[in-house]
Amino acid sequence: MTPATVETPTQVHVDLLLKAYKLMVTAKSMADIFEENRAISSKYVHSTSRGHEAIQLATAFQLTERDFLSVYYRDESILLGLGLKPYELMLQLMAKADDPFSGGRTYYGHPSLRRAGFPVIPHQSSATGMQAIPATGMAHALKYLETAGLEDSSEGRVVLCSLGDGSVTEGEVAEAFQMAVLKQLPIIFLVQDNGWGISARAEEMRAMDAYEYAAGFKSMERLRVDGADFVHSYTGMQEAFRIARQERKPVLVHATCPLLGHHTSGVRREWYRGDNLQEHALQDPIPILKQQLLATGSAEEELYVLEEQVRHEVQTQFDKAQLAADPEPASFHLHEFAPTPVVEEKGQRSPLKGEKTTMVDAALHAVDEILKQYPEALFYGQDVGGELGGVFREAALLAKKYGDHRVFNTPIQEAYIIGSTAGMSAVGAKPIVEIQFADYIWPGINQLVEELSKSCYLSMGKFPIQSLIRVPIGAYGGGGPYHSGSVESTLLNIRGIKVVYPSNAADIKGLMKAAFLDPNPVVMLEHKGLYWSKVPGTEEAKTIEPDADYVLPLGKGNVVQQASEEQVRRGNSLAVITYGMGVYWAKSASKQLPGSVEIVDLRTLNPLDFEMVQQAVERHGKVLVLTEEPLLNSFAESLAGRINRTCFTKLDAPVFTLGAENLPAVPLNVELEKMMLPNADKVLAALTELLEY
Repeated sequence: MTPATVETPTQVHVDLLLKAYKLMVTAKSMADIFEENRAISSKYVHSTSRGHEAIQLATAFQLTERDFLSVYYRDESILLGLGLKPYELMLQLMAKADDPFSGGRTYYGHPSLRRAGFPVIPHQSSATGMQAIPATGMAHALKYLETAGLEDSSEGRVVLCSLGDGSVTEGEVAEAFQMAVLKQLPIIFLVQDNGWGISARAEEMRAMDAYEYAAGFKSMERLRVDGADFVHSYTGMQEAFRIARQERKPVLVHATCPLLGHHTSGVRREWYRGDNLQEHALQDPIPILKQQLLATGSAEEELYVLEEQVRHEVQTQFDKAQLAADPEPASFHLHEFAPTPVVEEKGQRSPLKGEKTTMVDAALHAVDEILKQYPEALFYGQDVGGELGGVFREAALLAKKYGDHRVFNTPIQEAYIIGSTAGMSAVGAKPIVEIQFADYIWPGINQLVEELSKSCYLSMGKFPIQSLIRVPIGAYGGGGPYHSGSVESTLLNIRGIKVVYPSNAADIKGLMKAAFLDPNPVVMLEHKGLYWSKVPGTEEAKTIEPDADYVLPLGKGNVVQQASEEQVRRGNSLAVITYGMGVYWAKSASKQLPGSVEIVDLRTLNPLDFEMVQQAVERHGKVLVLTEEPLLNSFAESLAGRINRTCFTKLDAPVFTLGAENLPAVPLNVELEKMMLPNADKVLAALTELLEY
């Protein structure tokens, strides 16, 4: 359709107008009661939909239980329009135990819902643009499942992503728009434009509005509607849904509407709005719709009675919500992770007549077997599709084997690569994605933190996110400052994700399978220097390849080298706790100390096999924690501190630590790189000092 303003027809059925009017009055009554009872309602920060009711209800009335919905924090009228009761929303407002979305864990207007008769509403963050990527991921999953024949496209399932106008300036919104157009996804971006951020006016924040901005995204259908006029909004959204359902393409709807409430309960409108409040009051959707109802023949007295009934009912529900129970404090820790089905090692790790393989090939074969077994699985990232199959050939030929709809390249969009998996998972696709180098993960951290890590916990387990994120990591041979970094400590400070770091081919295959089957976000760090076992001393990273049924549970360490009983008895032994390349530095160094060194390969950094660590401490009394990361404030130092605190009475020496020098980047020159990184000689010196302590 040619970009144009939707014309308002003269008639919309009066029953629909009355339904909308009742819900508008409901939303206003709620806002009024919240304001009159600030001591109760403003205990926790919240926003209301005052001024936005018309466009939100017009949108809600188009949605079906087969659709997917991504709202933003002002969208309470959408929720009312779907059929949620004021009481249910008030339970969230007051952080009550029976809050249907989060059990009192997250803010008002932040729903997560799986309920018969309603669209699926996955968890999301506070939705100032970040939600556009997971929402587009939902549409991407729908498109994939339809293309793969796993869903019927004739059902016309769509995703509605609601945005405030200020959020459209976010770079992540641009990434979402780009992919929606590139892949022609069935998604509607509803932008509600009230002309304000918090205290900043639109002209301070943007060079153009969302409708004008979207013109730069080729093939994005665009509509403008008067978001204060229910009739105009309803007919505009009808057209938007028609396009998305039937033509299976993205649509942007730009709806102008007034802001009649506070930005949030913590930022008072009277502090900065001035005469603008009176200007916006002239666009109040409620009197506009009331006049339209009167024009259709509705009696003013009947509308007055309806208004009074609504106010009474809302007050009753508010009073009831106040009396509802608070969450049980002891439940605070539940739902950090969803239970994983992989709890024990299965399959053959070293099958008879098996051949040795490299880590990179074992990982490739694991993904190949996953794609073959699970049609809902797909794999994407930068350069993993097409002819190249990854810059390390870690996806070689997979695109040719499974098709470009399953294994494909993305733009340089780390935020989309990571964040889209949240939407994919909510719809039922099972994504495996890749960040090309660990140094490139930073643009995706926002999505990893705000969307993936919190979803299971804040949705009370309704929306765990199955997401396997592969990340080549580590330094060797002059990779330089943007291809050599180690990032595990940053990742381990993000609660709600799992972090895996295999050191050999058998482990990477078993852990890859377990990570894929895990219903939680898993980041798999794969050391580039171990991929081919070409770095001197890493030959043992090449192992017999496990069979296709092999799985290795996350959170299980492995003693890869034992100390001799004689050296343990003589008190001349120690344990090295490490992972990744550290395993091979320790092995090389220990050749000079025969029988004295036990090496524990953690394999998974979160969850951590601390029981195995404790057992190693008890056996030897001396411990070195070894990492490739710069040591200061690292995971290794944290682990050393935990060992000191937990195992103090078993220690015969301080816990030693060794890592890279505390510098901001790995230098390009190989001699400088050697000076910065640990190596076998540095490890040997530390081991010798510790044994002699």
